[in-house]
Amino acid sequence: MRSTTQVQIDTLLKLQSIEIERNGLNSMLSGVPQKLQALDTKLKTFEQRFTEEQTRLDELKKKYRQREMDVEMNRGRIKKSQEKLRSVKNNKEYQSILKEIDDIEAINSKIEDEMIEYLEQMEAVENFLLSRKDEFEELKEHVKSEKASIQEEYERGKKRLMELNTEWDKISKQVEPGLLKTYLNIRDKRGTAVAAVNDSVCRGCHLNIPPQMYNELQRCDSLRFCPHCQRIIYWKAS
Repeated sequence: MRSTTQVQIDTLLKLQSIEIERNGLNSMLSGVPQKLQALDTKLKTFEQRFTEEQTRLDELKKKYRQREMDVEMNRGRIKKSQEKLRSVKNNKEYQSILKEIDDIEAINSKIEDEMIEYLEQMEAVENFLLSRKDEFEELKEHVKSEKASIQEEYERGKKRLMELNTEWDKISKQVEPGLLKTYLNIRDKRGTAVAAVNDSVCRGCHLNIPPQMYNELQRCDSLRFCPHCQRIIYWKAS
C-alpha cells in the first residue's frame, strides 16, 4: 500500500508533467506568428526579385526602343546630308558633308553596339523570368500548404492546451492547499518544483544531498526538500 507521501509526490508529478507539456505548447503557439511571417517574407523576397527583374526588362526594352529611334533619326540625317552632296559647289563643302556623314555613321555604329548589349541583357532576364516562373508558382503552393499545416498544428495545440488546463485544475484540487502553495512557489522560482534523487544526487540541481537525508528519503514517510535548490525531492531507484 502506498504511503500518503507517495500519493502526494505522484500527484505533484502529474501536475509537473502537465506543466512541462503545457510550457512546450505555449512555446510552440507563441512561435506560430514568426513561422507564418518567415514564410510570407520568403515569398515576398522571391516575388520582389521577380518584380525587380521584370522592371529591369521593361527598362531595357524602353532603352532599346529609344536607341532604335536614335538610329532611325540619324539615318534620316545621313539621307539629308547625302542629298546635299548633289548640290555642293566646292570640294571643301563636299568634304565637310562627307565627314558629317562619317561622324553620324560612327555614332550609329556605337548605338547599334549598345543595342546588341541591350538585346543580350534582355535575353538573359527573359530566360531568368521564364526559368523562375514555375519555381515561383511552386513556392506559392508550398507556402500555402505550410501555412495551412502550421494553422492546423496551432488549432490542435490550443485544443490540447485547454485540455491540459482542465486536467491541471482537476488534479490540483486533490492537493492540500498549503502543499499546493508551496509547490507553486518553488515552481515559480525554479521552473520545476519536484525532482528525483538517485545515487544521492538531486536531479534538479545535480548536487549531492547529505547521506542521512538520502537514507530518510528512501523511507518515503514525509516530504523532504533539497537543501541546495529547495525543490521537493523523492527517492528514485537507479
